[in-house]
Amino acid sequence: MNPGDIGRRISSGLRSIWLWLVDLYHPRTWRERGMLWAGGVVLGTLLVLMFILGWYWSREPDLFDVREVTLEKLGGDESRMVTGTVTVATTIHVAETLLDKPGGYLSNDVMPPGVLLDNIPNWEYGVVVQLRDMARALRNDFSRSQSQSIEDKDLIIAEPQFNFDTDSWMFPPTEREYRKGIAALERYLNRLSDPTQPDAQFYARADNLREWLVLVEKRLGSLSQRLSASVGQLRENTDLAGDPAARQSTRAPGRMVVRTPWLEIDDVFYEARGATWALIHMMKAVEIDFDGVLTKKNAHASLRQIIRELEGTQQPVWSPIILNGSGFGLVANHSLVMASYISRANAAVIDLRNLLEQG
Repeated sequence: MNPGDIGRRISSGLRSIWLWLVDLYHPRTWRERGMLWAGGVVLGTLLVLMFILGWYWSREPDLFDVREVTLEKLGGDESRMVTGTVTVATTIHVAETLLDKPGGYLSNDVMPPGVLLDNIPNWEYGVVVQLRDMARALRNDFSRSQSQSIEDKDLIIAEPQFNFDTDSWMFPPTEREYRKGIAALERYLNRLSDPTQPDAQFYARADNLREWLVLVEKRLGSLSQRLSASVGQLRENTDLAGDPAARQSTRAPGRMVVRTPWLEIDDVFYEARGATWALIHMMKAVEIDFDGVLTKKNAHASLRQIIRELEGTQQPVWSPIILNGSGFGLVANHSLVMASYISRANAAVIDLRNLLEQG
């Protein structure tokens, strides 16, 4: 069959579909078959459109180049790429992606199809948590040289804005508050890259980087435990281990069974996907801004290993649902695979933090 015949057959098929749709929605057809038929056709069409829209909105954003994003935000002027600009510009772009991806910000939607989706809202929450931690680190550590130094005026605004309620629909909507945080970060970025405004600073020091890594370590550790609990675990209570003088508020059993509820397994999985997606970019930005510190400690390889493990969490999920098979059963367990990557990344974060503490 030659290409001309194939083209004619495709055109004929498309014309037949078009004529069928025209006939289906023609008023004569509705009069002949009644209003019940008409309502069914309209409802079916709406359901198909919502399914397609829901599928499109559920696509996770791709990874981006942190250096290119920074140059774009600095107007292409490489001379303005001073210490800290890559980290701040990356944080801004992560927040913008959260709000401007297909479908926009979905966690506070009250209409279909957004209100019917739960994977992307959980992905968004994972991103928001990392944004909050980075905003906190920028305000308390990266922008301050000593504990007695003054906080940056724009970061004072940015941090609480990202801590606003994630599902506020209106009065005010969450998106508006997050955009105020983005605007504050943009003002800080512009001042940071302006040599005439020395009041805006970013201190790439080993102790500042360690403080942020402590937050990352705790977030990854929590995600790893929650993902591993997808199949249920009998755990020893180690809350007070290592400190004979330690006390806790109320007694807890020495052993406990921890299991993530079945309906929350995919929620934890996509929250982890969002958190690690944001962390990949922040780690790449830190590698550039803290190049001197990492070179002195010979720690570039350690940081790149963290990034490599985190990138493993972003592999495509080919299954239409998140499977929860037993550890060595016939069916895969996506949560355990994700936990494996995150646990290795967390171990590498601990190693990097210990390396930075050495003199």
